Amino acid sequence: MSGVPKWGSEQEPAQTHEEIQARIGKRLDDVAKILAGALVAVAGVMTLLGLSSDVVFVALNNDSWPIYVASLCAILAIVCSIVALLVHPTRRGNLWETVVLILGVILYMVALSVAVIGAAKAAGGNGRPTITNIKVDGPRSNLKLSFDVHADGVETGASIEVFVNAVRADLSEPVVESVDAYSSELRPNDKGVVEQRVSMPMSLPPQAAGISIMALNAGDGTQDECGSLTQRGPACARFRIP
Repeated sequence: MSGVPKWGSEQEPAQTHEEIQARIGKRLDDVAKILAGALVAVAGVMTLLGLSSDVVFVALNNDSWPIYVASLCAILAIVCSIVALLVHPTRRGNLWETVVLILGVILYMVALSVAVIGAAKAAGGNGRPTITNIKVDGPRSNLKLSFDVHADGVETGASIEVFVNAVRADLSEPVVESVDAYSSELRPNDKGVVEQRVSMPMSLPPQAAGISIMALNAGDGTQDECGSLTQRGPACARFRIP
């Protein structure tokens, strides 16, 4: 008889509309739970790329926008996942849950992408030079000046220009205009790092009151004013010589 099932055959009972929607809702809930780890995943990417807590504080102090955007997108992705978990598994509820999860996935991917940009931007020094370990030995007529120049994140085509001058009593006006006692252009290595120990003899004329050292990133037309409020402003050191 056609109405009698064959021996050994197995037929799954027909699922009701509510059971189908419940299964779909459960799968969406699983995706929502995965999305809930967005902030942890973004933080893991930053850590993997070398963005330690110290660098994060530096980036926040420098108003690095990728850090704020990545954190905001990650938090919004978590909010989307929580909202999706609270949606009732009906046909319309599953539709709204799908929309919310798509939005959460987009925010999650944006957070990861911006986190990579933020890590790359904050991990380097943005090409800002520093002058350290200044040392002066000998009399005015035969000085020996030495100092270190360091810069991170210098672009491949850029250079760090270093100038040394004997200056007058105001420690800003050179004794001899348009003539530098020392000048150099330091190129970065393959990692964008400039590291140089400068050691030079120097003889101060009688009208000189001190020495001025300046290092600046010459890759983007940075102004050579020591007091300029720019991201890649120059590093300056001025001191009097008795």
